[in-house]
Amino acid sequence: MNRKRGLSVRLKLTLSYAGFLMLAGALLLAIVWVFLLRYVPEKTYIQPWQPDLLEKDGRIRPGLPFIPNRSDLARAFLPKAYAVLGFLLFFGVLGGWFLAGRMLAPLTLITQATRRAATGALSHRIRLEGPADEFRELADSFDAMLAQLEAHVAEQQRFAANASHELRTPLAIMQTLLEVARKNPQLDPLDLVERLQTVNARAIRLTEALLLLSRADQRSFHREHVDLSLLAEEANETLLPLAEKRGVTLETSGDMAFTTGSPARLLQLVMNLMHNAIVHNLPEGTVWVTTGVDAAGVRIVVENTGEVLAAERVSMLSEPFLRGNERVASDHAGVGLGLAIAGSITRAHDGKLSLAPRREGGLCVTVQLPASPSHLVT
Repeated sequence: MNRKRGLSVRLKLTLSYAGFLMLAGALLLAIVWVFLLRYVPEKTYIQPWQPDLLEKDGRIRPGLPFIPNRSDLARAFLPKAYAVLGFLLFFGVLGGWFLAGRMLAPLTLITQATRRAATGALSHRIRLEGPADEFRELADSFDAMLAQLEAHVAEQQRFAANASHELRTPLAIMQTLLEVARKNPQLDPLDLVERLQTVNARAIRLTEALLLLSRADQRSFHREHVDLSLLAEEANETLLPLAEKRGVTLETSGDMAFTTGSPARLLQLVMNLMHNAIVHNLPEGTVWVTTGVDAAGVRIVVENTGEVLAAERVSMLSEPFLRGNERVASDHAGVGLGLAIAGSITRAHDGKLSLAPRREGGLCVTVQLPASPSHLVT
């Protein structure tokens, strides 16, 4: 929609400055007229007790000092007043244009940065210098927004590349199996179907995990009061068969920990953490799940036994499709998205997920969430 271009902000400010200056000058001159000139008589009068100032015909005797009346002062005052107002108008327009340009210079920089960002150049920063005024606050907020947007775009690009790589693997395997079967008709069809079903099941799990991860950061969900301790017990019952199959012991303990959020998503968070702790464990290992409340809010801690992990390797565990410095193996029970989904759900609930290696080996995952107000919890 094309809109007719109006006056620029700089011109509006210039006219405002000039108009205000003219108004102030006019008021000042009006005050001078009202409070000074109105007390000057319209005509010069000679009082009866001053007959020596008059001639016999009644005129003022020549040679006496000049006594101006209001008309005389008006003739002397008004031209100068008009000249002053004209100077104020010129000075107001010129000075206002200069001052408006100086004041709007930061806005020009912000506009240029916005246009560059619109073309995809997200690495540019304004870095406005000067006092901490409204323009500085706006520029700093815009720089922070650009930094977050650049990080988000980079993360999305990296995620898309990793997802493409992971999805291409099962498709390539299925393509290879089909080509082998076409070239060798003597192969057992049931064996081929079983292999294709295994690869296809992994591709389905990966696709479902990708969809869940894409929605995990969204905050459009109904918030309810949720007890993390009950979620831990429910997840314990659900994952107990998997733990028994792998010889892993599950231990849950702790106090009630109420927070507000989506029960389904928070349950998915706890399930992912416990599933990850079971899968990445030692034979006959243990998983400890603890809930509690502290000054920062409520927390759930999931620890597991395992190999000793380096701190730099732990920092990468929440990256999608990565486990330490290695790609997720195609035959692994998971798809490498468990901790990534848990982190996204945590952020959507205004919480924080932190990872730390255990000294004895294994991983300690702590999720800190805001606590529910005590008077709302029943």
